[in-house]
Amino acid sequence: MSAYRLFGAETSPYSLKVRAFLRYKGIEFEWITRSRETETDFRALARHATVPLLVSPDRPVSQESTRMLFALESSHPEPSAMPEDPALAALSLILEDYGDEWLNKCMFQQRWGNKPDRDQAGLRALVQLSGGKRPRAWKKPSVQIAERMADRLPLVGASSENGPVLDASWRRFAELLNTHLKDHLFIFGGRPAFADFSLAAQLQQMLLDPTPAEWLKDRAPFVVAWCENMDDPKAGGPFADLSALQPTLSPLFADEVGKTYLVWAKANADAARKGSDKVSAELESGQFEQSTQKHAAEAFNAVDRPVSRTLKESGALETFLGDANCLKAFRHKGQPAASDA
Repeated sequence: MSAYRLFGAETSPYSLKVRAFLRYKGIEFEWITRSRETETDFRALARHATVPLLVSPDRPVSQESTRMLFALESSHPEPSAMPEDPALAALSLILEDYGDEWLNKCMFQQRWGNKPDRDQAGLRALVQLSGGKRPRAWKKPSVQIAERMADRLPLVGASSENGPVLDASWRRFAELLNTHLKDHLFIFGGRPAFADFSLAAQLQQMLLDPTPAEWLKDRAPFVVAWCENMDDPKAGGPFADLSALQPTLSPLFADEVGKTYLVWAKANADAARKGSDKVSAELESGQFEQSTQKHAAEAFNAVDRPVSRTLKESGALETFLGDANCLKAFRHKGQPAASDA
């Protein structure tokens, strides 16, 4: 038995995120698909009913993907996935959270909001739960899974009212990322950072679903190639300088991340701090409303703290985020963050 065991699912972006990271680090591990056959072992270890779940030789069981990456980076520092440049490290954390908390909404909306995608995804989930085999009586349970997941659309913020915003958002992001990846092997140069693992995992899921997959293959071929590479990535060189990345990296923040995710994340953190059940964010494209996401608020606060510390010391990061109109989302020059006020 391997010292590391990862319970996950091919249909879970967070499972793919951690699996790719383990592969990148060259860590031997056992991949255990969560199914009816493995459910007893999973439940004996799990605190809650979600994957991934990582069993490590020297740490408690974890079910939070970003914490897993930090722990693995600490215990297995080479090859590095954390840029030495503090500005790049901060930008990577922002993009990682964008993937986990915003792009995931887009993926969820595409998968469970479109009928052909929903039908196929329901069957994939059933096959996974059945140990990789399609049951004889598959139609009714497959539909039941699809309907149950579709009912969760409003809960994650992918309601019919928010659907057009999310649909435009992920397509805009993919096109901007495609332009960036024309000249760079990974987002920050010659090797993947935390952001690559998070973003690729969400887009890899979209490539399983017919509607977004067709669009991505037609409009974002460099993104598709990068997603394939991120299944088992290898360092091809060092991280690049921010100056070399900026021409195509800055539009990702200025035209997408700063106009959607950061506005929503700040509003959600404010709502969580105030104990509000609902969050309403004034995006450039209109009002975005959903139930307050406490976990997402905690995740954003965990990004805000190191980004804000770096802003006090890095003029390069301040200039980059300022030019992209993203500074107002973070604690800056000693000013309290929205979530701490």
